[in-house]
Amino acid sequence: MNFDEELKRRVEKTEEVIRRFLPAEEGFSGHIKEAMNYSMNAGGKRLRPILMMESYRMFGGSHAVVEPFMAAIEMIHTHSLVHDDLPAIDGDEYRRGKRTTHAVYGEAMGVLCGDGLLNYAYETALKGFEYPDNREHIMLALSVLARKTGVDGMLGGQSVDVENEKDGRIKIEKDMLDYIYLHKTAALLEAPLMIGAILAGTDRGAITCMEQIGRKMGLAFQIRDDILDVTSTTEVLGKPVFSDEKNQKTTYVTLLGVEGAREEVHRLTENALRLLDALEGEKAFLTELISHLAYRDK
Repeated sequence: MNFDEELKRRVEKTEEVIRRFLPAEEGFSGHIKEAMNYSMNAGGKRLRPILMMESYRMFGGSHAVVEPFMAAIEMIHTHSLVHDDLPAIDGDEYRRGKRTTHAVYGEAMGVLCGDGLLNYAYETALKGFEYPDNREHIMLALSVLARKTGVDGMLGGQSVDVENEKDGRIKIEKDMLDYIYLHKTAALLEAPLMIGAILAGTDRGAITCMEQIGRKMGLAFQIRDDILDVTSTTEVLGKPVFSDEKNQKTTYVTLLGVEGAREEVHRLTENALRLLDALEGEKAFLTELISHLAYRDK
């Protein structure tokens, strides 16, 4: 298998799915829809919908019911980026080489655009009910989507991170750092793996296993970010390096050193792969993807 070619093919498929669910830029509210679409079309790995699609297929799913959920998880992820970039939080004017939403449309519209994407994500996911044979699965999938992205999930982790920065608490204990990483980052990798399994109709044991895989993946993913901040270059990474050191932030590198952080990424990734290997289904690409994310250079 040529991983790069397979990844490109899946990204293209995901882009096509997302485009079909974007709102039409019309009516008096056309401007906010334009801002939402600008944000959604600003690029990105499309990692979360790809993980969902792979999980769904791995457990034998073969219908389009997964597609509105694929679009919804990317809308929620994008909403979080739009709000992260706002002056009240990070104040970034560029992301992935493009001007951020608030830089193009203004701060007020940036707030509303993020709100719009979050709400529209659930409007989109609810389209799953157009597949009446999957109602029980769709209800459970919606519950996971809400829980993993809410105040006990992604938003909760983001709130703790922001509070620490705004209060000047740059030195934090490992348990709080883990809370931030597991909720702000890992929860949004757990959700698509779980939802794919749920929609395919697999058992609760397998769903829990996918949750644990996403948890270990997410923590490894964020620790790898810590490592790249001190070992990569701005040209390769696409964003400033040494930002954590400049801001005196606690990271896995400051706690364990670069080599210790690398060992932790390796341990978490191997554990995730062992869990995946114990499950049935075609998972060659998903196995490669987990390793690719853990050892990526940007």
